[in-house]
Amino acid sequence: MHARRVCTTWSDAAKKTIVPPSVFVVNNVRSYNAMRVMVTALPNLQRLSISCLEYGHKYVNGEDPDERMARHTAHWTTYDIDIISSFRKLSGLVIYKATLNGRFPALFDFPHLQVLRISKCTHLKWDLEMLERLPFLKQLQLIDNPYLTGSLSDLRVLNGNLELVQIRNCRVEGNFMDLADFPRLKNLDLRRIRATGDMRDIRGHDFPALEKLSLPKSVVGGTKYEFQTLQRTPTLFEKDRLLRAFGWSLSQQSPDWYDSRRGSPQPPFSLQIIQAGSRLGWSWCVRTSGALGQESRSLCQINWLDPEPRSDSSDYEAYVEKMQRIQHRIGFYRGYFQPPTAEEYRRLCRGPASIIVFVDN
Repeated sequence: MHARRVCTTWSDAAKKTIVPPSVFVVNNVRSYNAMRVMVTALPNLQRLSISCLEYGHKYVNGEDPDERMARHTAHWTTYDIDIISSFRKLSGLVIYKATLNGRFPALFDFPHLQVLRISKCTHLKWDLEMLERLPFLKQLQLIDNPYLTGSLSDLRVLNGNLELVQIRNCRVEGNFMDLADFPRLKNLDLRRIRATGDMRDIRGHDFPALEKLSLPKSVVGGTKYEFQTLQRTPTLFEKDRLLRAFGWSLSQQSPDWYDSRRGSPQPPFSLQIIQAGSRLGWSWCVRTSGALGQESRSLCQINWLDPEPRSDSSDYEAYVEKMQRIQHRIGFYRGYFQPPTAEEYRRLCRGPASIIVFVDN
């Protein structure tokens, strides 16, 4: 009887213990069985990672499962995923390639959860509205989840805490400006979703904590955004949003577009950020075949946003050195602050200026 009292005491102590913040990973039947024991023995688990089980093993289908997938796995051994709802102290949950088919409300009911990462769950059905039951969520990463739906405005219930939002390749839509007043948001990545909006709508008080921004080309000014006309482009360049411009170019469907001439430089239909010392500007340039952000070797004239630094300033020497290199890259299109017209381009190609000497940086 005495031994039984000791065991009961230890068991109660274990249940009250806050487990150290190491991740418990469930990626096979053995680790799943261990998790079943922990539900009772260590219910205060803080961080959990759920992945696919071994072939022939899956989690019980949820509500409204994909019928084709359900038939394909009908004879597989099943396991209950809802048991993780017993971990009421959970602060971090990662779900990666888990064999989940259908809707599982229990996955979104953790009052202390701060980090949620769900990726490559091809048959997990859910909507962003379900996040309202995660009031303390700080980091949200959702990648390659074809059955995830919702609107960016659904995240407004998490306005006060979200620091990182990464939603990529999911069926989520909405205006990115719906998140502009999130006071703690540092990183916003919405590539490959149907987001809308216009970067010119960003004002000085918007996104007060933002450090990194990645937007799809469906947003005016987003990554690899394509201009439809040359007349609108200068209005996008204001200093407070300049460094958020990556891969902008003129659309091939634009009436201003024309093909290059054989043996001549390509038309300068891409945009590039120019920095010399502390001075910022932008220029039309010939698209490079290298990595995004690599400097082009053929530029138009630079549209500066800052005045030239004073000769007695600390960065004037660095400015002059960089400008000397930049001037070597303004050759064929010298005198043009935007791409020449098709006729001007043909005239340039016929003239002696078509001989260019490139100088390595």
